[in-house]
Formats: sequence, C-alpha cells, structure tokens
Amino acid sequence: MKWWAATVLGVAVVGAFITWRAFSQRVAHRPDVTATSELRARGEYLVRAGDCVGCHTAAGHYPFSGGREFDLGRLGKLYSPNITPDKETGIGNWSDDDFRAAMQLGVGRDGEHLYPAFPYASYTLLSDDDVLAIKAYLFTLSPVRSAPPENELRFPFNQRFLMAFWSLFFNPNQRFAADAGYTAGWNRGKYLVEGLGHCGECHTPRNLLQARSQGSAYAGAVADHWLAFNISSDPDSGIGGWSDAALRSYLTEGFAPEHGPASGPMAEVVSNSLRHLTDEDIGAIIEYLRTIKPVRAPVTAGAPVASPAAASLAHGKQVYEGVCANCHHIDGAGNQTHYEALNGSHSLRDPHANNLIQAVLYGSSMETPLGQVSMPGFAGGYTDSDLAAVINYATAELGGGRTGAVDAASVQRSRQAP
Repeated sequence: MKWWAATVLGVAVVGAFITWRAFSQRVAHRPDVTATSELRARGEYLVRAGDCVGCHTAAGHYPFSGGREFDLGRLGKLYSPNITPDKETGIGNWSDDDFRAAMQLGVGRDGEHLYPAFPYASYTLLSDDDVLAIKAYLFTLSPVRSAPPENELRFPFNQRFLMAFWSLFFNPNQRFAADAGYTAGWNRGKYLVEGLGHCGECHTPRNLLQARSQGSAYAGAVADHWLAFNISSDPDSGIGGWSDAALRSYLTEGFAPEHGPASGPMAEVVSNSLRHLTDEDIGAIIEYLRTIKPVRAPVTAGAPVASPAAASLAHGKQVYEGVCANCHHIDGAGNQTHYEALNGSHSLRDPHANNLIQAVLYGSSMETPLGQVSMPGFAGGYTDSDLAAVINYATAELGGGRTGAVDAASVQRSRQAP
C-alpha cells in the first residue's frame, strides 16, 4: 500500500508540475515601442517573407481580414483570424506583449491557447525586434471589421486548453541563435526557412499529435489537399539534383526548366512572398536548403504503382490532344510561355498524382514576372474517368518514364473534398 501511495503521489506531483509549466509560460514584459517609418518598412518586408496574407485572407475578402478556411480532415475546420488593426474584430487593442505572446508562445490576448495551424512553433524563433516590426506594419493597414466564422472542431480538439500541453512538448519557445560554425548566409537562410518562412509546416509530415515529424523533416507532406514536395537534399525525390539556378528560378519566378511550374499553395507562396525577397535572402535560403539531411519522400516510397490499362491511356491521349495540348503542346513543352511546360514537372513524378488531380479539377494561378498566369479547372466539364485517363497519359508520356494508375475513385474523392 505504501508503494502504491508513493506512486500515486509521484504521478500527481509530476502531473501538477507539467500543468503548471504548460499554463505558466509568459513573455517578459517590455514597454511598447514607438513605431518609426523604418520599423514599419522592415515589418512590411517581414510580413511578405512570412506570407501572412496567404493564411489571413479569405477569397473575395480584404487582405489580412481573416476567414480563410483550413480543412483538417477528421479534426474539423479552422478559420484564420482578422489581423487588421480593427479594435473589435482584429488586433487593434493588442499591446506589444500580447503580440509577442501570440507569435512566440501561441497564446492570444485573452489568454486563449492558439491552435498550431498558426505556425507559432516556427515563429517562436523570431527575434523580439522582428516580431514588433511585423506588428508595426500590420497597424498601418486600414482596419477592417470582419469576424471569421466559428471554428468547427470535433471533440476533444475543440478544447483549447489542451493546446497548452501541446505547446509544452512541441513549441521550443526559443529565439534563433546563430551557429558560429556556418556562414552568415547559412544562418540567415535557416532563420528564414525554419522561422519566418515556416517552410517545415507544409513540407514536413506530421505525427499523430499533429506535430512535425522531425525524423522526416522536409520529406514532403499533403497540406490543404496539395502535396508539398520533398525539399530535403535527397537527389531523387528532393532537391539534391537541382542546380542553384533552377532553385532560384523556381523560388522567384515559380518555374524552373526541367522541373516545371509551381502550383496550388506553392504558387501562392511565390506570388505573395518569395518573389518579393532580396537576392541575398533567396541565396541564403538556397544555401541552407543544401544542408538539410536527405530524406526519401515517404509519399512516393513503397510498392510501385501498377501501370494503367492501355484503353485508359488511349482515352487519355484523346482528351490531352483535344484539350490540354492547346496550352501545354503535344510534347509538353508549352505553347506560349514556359509556365505551360510540363516536361520534368514535379507533379508528373508523383505516381499518386495528388497535385495533378487538384490542378485539373480546380486549376491554379500565380503572379509572375509575366503577369498573372492561370490554368482553369475542368471539374465541371469532364467525368472522373476522363480526368483520371488524361492524368495517367500525361504521367506516362511526359513524366520521364514514370507511370501512375489514378482511377476515377481517386478523382471523385478529391472532387468531394472541401
């Protein structure tokens, strides 16, 4: 009995300590800073680098006014908040301490614990000065009165207090510290990739608790129904075989020869963020990406995918030549601009054709040096079998010898997804 009593007491003490630690984290108080024009200008650049507008803007709404839906599958749905300086529905009443707590700890102004769909586990690396520069810029925006819909999370995920324990284990709550063993460029690149750019939030698979699986860092993952590709230095499934020039072109223009165009959420990131960065920062990102441990992409590993039936390929060829070749050309080289080129595209190298399915159903658009380039969606004009056939044909003919076997059911599942 004494042994059991000691065990119960020990568990209770440990539980109490963990609970205290989870709910006691605070940012050190510092007086609000005076927002100078230089601070605001710096904040504008940082806001672009972090692509804040991408998550905090719903289609057809004012920029930064929130309301964008994030479908988390079995967990439910989240909606991004308004981060304009509106005093009732936005962040107009937030102090510097409030803003730092949200960015670095994942705790809102009223003490509520934020869901990690807001990437505070990455933003925690940001310096106080950068965080306050971001706030200074956001407060220059016109206040927009706009309240997002209520989150639609299932139990127990709708219990916000649980996020305190999630943060305790998965948010390091540490500012970035430069590594003297690497160059200033490499350290800047790490700051951008790991922190401000939060690249791992999309490109790293997640574990059962929805934390990033660090053993497969940057190995690729499905985010918002699109596949965020492997950006580790693996030479086959990652970017190890890309030249610096190809990476720079892809990051700043949304296209790289023999690698194809960006699409879906990555096209948004190029449009909203990466194309606005300085040459030095793009170079720093590339320098850091080169040193990321190579990881074989789990999304394309495993048993090979069976080849599609000859009849499906024949039908796919007919659809491709009748519709797709108008822009992409018969040989996939593109008719007018290189953004139409499919040869070497990452999307064609995925045997499950995740992004091809999304693109042919819903289209994709991107702001480029040539202006807005767009591909329309074909969900309304073609059957699931038509689209599966043309995807299989494009993969087989233009994917460098790779084959996939997308079926109509796969297209239908994506068609039904929110």
